[in-house]
Amino acid sequence: MSAPASPLYILGIDTSCDDTGVGVVELSLDGSVQVRANRIWSQTVHARYGGVMPELASREHVERIDEVMRDALAEAGLQVSDLGAVAATSGPGLVGALLVGLMYGKGLAQALNVPFFASHHLEGHIFAAASEATLQPPYLALVVSGGHTHLFDVPQAGEYVLVGATRDDAAGEAFDKIARLAGLGYPGGPAISEAAARGNPDAVAFKEPLQGQKGFDFSFSGLKTAALLAHRAGAGADDLAASFQRAAVHVLVKTTRRAAEAQGRRTVVVSGGVAANAALREAFAATDLHVVFPGKGLNTDNGAMIALAGAAALRGGREPSSLTAGAMAYAPLAAG
Repeated sequence: MSAPASPLYILGIDTSCDDTGVGVVELSLDGSVQVRANRIWSQTVHARYGGVMPELASREHVERIDEVMRDALAEAGLQVSDLGAVAATSGPGLVGALLVGLMYGKGLAQALNVPFFASHHLEGHIFAAASEATLQPPYLALVVSGGHTHLFDVPQAGEYVLVGATRDDAAGEAFDKIARLAGLGYPGGPAISEAAARGNPDAVAFKEPLQGQKGFDFSFSGLKTAALLAHRAGAGADDLAASFQRAAVHVLVKTTRRAAEAQGRRTVVVSGGVAANAALREAFAATDLHVVFPGKGLNTDNGAMIALAGAAALRGGREPSSLTAGAMAYAPLAAG
């Protein structure tokens, strides 16, 4: 279908990790989409552990999803009976956490007798940028978050070719670990960004990872080790944050630019939690690429991005998912 016969409201649910996200988008007669609501309950129970505890995450989702659902519908000004489709993340992610949102979404779609779409988490991140611009292939997509650093070529709608990925830590994971090392708190992305504004980016000399590679992979474990050594040598938290942030941003932008040139792409979608980093946005803005970022509140895990992916599935004529679709901890969006 190119567009619905009347405006269609799509509910999206994401419980892949430690955020309970429910969003609503409107798919209009002309095929355009508008985010009507995006409500997120961010779990704080994990801060004491410096990382996500899977069992605690699942319990929090169960306790909060009804409330977040009601808040999203209220923000959109809708009743549950107004919904025309439901989408929920099926993977990748923490299986216990995924099952909460997936089963909730399937039950809701069945009760309403509307189409259900089991959505891929990374495709959701990519379509988060559809809140700001029409995503017209071909383009390149960099998904950079706490659990993922993947670079995809998108030659046509629904087709994804993996051209690069991290060989070890994801970029956001490295931000978290270095923030914890420096005593800056959790989550690490905002903490590093805030501290970096006070620090000297020349204070610690980080070696660029994977220099001279022919491909487009990423590596952050070496930066993490170098940060540990600098910390032990007495580097201050602000200087460590500023130096690490500059090194991480440099390699993300440099590798993406090389990939865009190799694939012949001018447009690049940059999404995921790390895409909220101001230094990364400034660095991409300084390139000759047309870079599209998600709108405010759509960088980190959220339900609106899953609703946007559902809208793209409907618009592209994709068949609804089976209600037997299961959760998948490991679910590649594309083969390397």
